[in-house]
Amino acid sequence: MTRITIIGLNYAPERSGNAPYTTSLAKNLSAAGHAVSVITGFPHYPEWQRWQGYDGWQITEAVDGVKIKRLRHYIPRKPMGLRRVLMEVLFGLRVVAARWDTPDVIILVSPALISTGLAAIRARLARKKVPILIWVQDLYSRGAVETSMATGPAARLAVRLESGILGCADGVVAIHERFRTYITDALDVPDRKVRVVRNWTHLPPPPATGQQELRDTLGWKSSEIIVLHAGNMGKKQGLENVIAAARLAAAGGSAVRFILMGDGNQRKALETAAEGIGNISFVDSLPDADFQTALTAADVLLVNELPGVREMSVPSKLTSYFNAGVPVLAATDANSVTAEEIASAAAGVRVDADDPAALVAAAEALGSDKILAKELGENGLKFRQVTLSEAAAMAAYDEFIHSFTPAGRLKPAHLLLSNLWGTK
Repeated sequence: MTRITIIGLNYAPERSGNAPYTTSLAKNLSAAGHAVSVITGFPHYPEWQRWQGYDGWQITEAVDGVKIKRLRHYIPRKPMGLRRVLMEVLFGLRVVAARWDTPDVIILVSPALISTGLAAIRARLARKKVPILIWVQDLYSRGAVETSMATGPAARLAVRLESGILGCADGVVAIHERFRTYITDALDVPDRKVRVVRNWTHLPPPPATGQQELRDTLGWKSSEIIVLHAGNMGKKQGLENVIAAARLAAAGGSAVRFILMGDGNQRKALETAAEGIGNISFVDSLPDADFQTALTAADVLLVNELPGVREMSVPSKLTSYFNAGVPVLAATDANSVTAEEIASAAAGVRVDADDPAALVAAAEALGSDKILAKELGENGLKFRQVTLSEAAAMAAYDEFIHSFTPAGRLKPAHLLLSNLWGTK
């Protein structure tokens, strides 16, 4: 039995972002016989406000055989720039000050990168040197550039910070081959340290019934082509493009109706921009069973990205989309990771980011061609079953955890600090 401590800002009951994967990894490692503990924040995503029922300074609980320690932290209503940095710093300081178990392996989840770095420093300064694995769900430095949050010196600082933090780890897990290439080439992390383990589908098989009932409940007409975007409504999603597409659809009498389901720091602004447009609706996040039914009840599942977003992330919603067996429509740059993923799965159609007319036309085409839609949906489901297998991912993690170098060969604290300052 291996004692494993997982540290990450997000965890269940959050249902989007990296929380479902962190939760699933912890549960599966526990089920495999490991002693797993998690240090995480209070639930707040994607609403960016603390969920009701989570009060106090710290909460300790046990769920599915996993010991969970929740630490209260600052949550910015607008998680941009310095506010986002402050949240990560304060959560990281809480992690550093918290009482940890005595793990044999530590898994740090990035994002949040800064709190990951602070936790790594604490781990390296401990008397007992423990292997550190960093699990990269988003590329921090690419995200800062691709969402225009950092340019020039600030962008170079982000690269240096991410390079230093990942470089000090004993192992790095990248969720896509494109991530691995960036981590080794741009961030100078030795190739031997980096392993690609794909995110998996954390949902059970799609429901076979209930679709029409849910459409009726949500007011989705049978005459409409329902194009559903499920998940976070943040800056990198660039959902202003969908508002513009809905306006065009309404003006042209199109049967396409866009549904934005979920929450995020941009939702209120999007709702304001969509006022008076009949071809778009907003739906709050649904419980897990209804969420899966909603995905299968839609005619098209939408991924929309800000122009210029290419390398920073693999949208977590894609695994859920493929699982639904519904065709995917992606408004994204031609050379993005998202475009490559959909092409690999042969599960959908791509149009350029920030081209609302193309988005409407592609949605109409998918909605009217039932044979093509069925073929793409079946391809996505097959890709989920073969490539995004949970069993294969868990086996890879179990093997990787056991492959760490012995404690005596780990980097001492002074080398970690020199990595962070770029003096390797």
